[in-house]
Amino acid sequence: MLRKVIFWLHLCCGVTAGLVVLMMSVTGVILTYERQMQVWEDRSYYAAPEAGQQRMTADQLVESSLQAPDFQATSIRINSDETAPAVLRQGRSQTLYLNPYTGVAYTPHSDSLSQFFSTVRGWHRWFNIRGDNRSSARVVTGAANLMFLFLVLSGIYLWLPKIFSRSTLTVRIWFNPLVDNAKARDYNWHHVFGFWAALPLVVIISTATVFNYSWANNLVYRLAGEEPPVRIASVAPTPSPAMPAARVPLEDLLASATEYSESWRTLELVIPETSADAATITIDEGDGGQPHKRHVLTLDASSGEVTNWAPFSRQSSGRQARRWVRFLHTGEALGLPGQTIAGLASFAGILMVWTGLALALRRFLAWRLSRRRLTRSNPRPASAN
Repeated sequence: MLRKVIFWLHLCCGVTAGLVVLMMSVTGVILTYERQMQVWEDRSYYAAPEAGQQRMTADQLVESSLQAPDFQATSIRINSDETAPAVLRQGRSQTLYLNPYTGVAYTPHSDSLSQFFSTVRGWHRWFNIRGDNRSSARVVTGAANLMFLFLVLSGIYLWLPKIFSRSTLTVRIWFNPLVDNAKARDYNWHHVFGFWAALPLVVIISTATVFNYSWANNLVYRLAGEEPPVRIASVAPTPSPAMPAARVPLEDLLASATEYSESWRTLELVIPETSADAATITIDEGDGGQPHKRHVLTLDASSGEVTNWAPFSRQSSGRQARRWVRFLHTGEALGLPGQTIAGLASFAGILMVWTGLALALRRFLAWRLSRRRLTRSNPRPASAN
């Protein structure tokens, strides 16, 4: 009885959320190697300095960025690679690449991969809907993601054969060469891909839930043994026509960060506003997707004195767990092998949705056919006048 109930819940959730899960799986596959592909595309922004050229200071680069129309830098990222561009961002949506020796802005790529991936991420998260309707779209994708989690967990239970034997287990973990029709093939594939992708999918879907729901985000902190931080709503500052002035030069703030890491690869400074008390610098010693190699340095914006040094090992267990969640979702936390596993799991998700919907459709058509046959064999008696 329990198995039957779980099966029908599994079937109903699959039919209800199937197309949304299919969309998220397809876009997940496309985003598998996003970081590597963007690094490859951005190689055209790399340029060796000419003889005698000195790298401009962070303050000069921010000043140069003001030449770009409608751009007010809110952060600056410096790379230890002398040929790499300086990257300035305005919020999360606008990025400007500058030659660190001349301050000249590079012309953005035509048909940029960044724009392509941004569109794909938009579909992955909220059907690429903009404006006020985005929150409604996110409710749909969040609910579909929860149903997907139930599908995987219930599928693990339904995967277990009623009778354990070598033959029954073999056809559930590998392709059955004896299948002779589409229904048997879909049934076999649904079990095989579900078996191999179950564990990575649980990780991918569970971490996505943390992004969609505050209760899931808070649960990460509580499981790590601490109370979740209280989020304070912030109002975005209105960009001013002049560079936000820190009382300590930005270059001096970045120089302080280099003293805390000899192997830093990038330094990203959130440019403090005039009224800000602190300046925050993220020191990354990895490739950008390794949370345990990202450290945070906080300095007094007025004096440049260090107020807090928080290498990953010193951060609270809850904050560490939350940072791991971000990069476990994409597999980047485990490097290229992790990304590959995440991509393959997403591809398996595509096939599981496809075969699951096909099996559900065949079940429905068979039910309709049996109803018609029953009606023909038992016609209703004519009513007497």
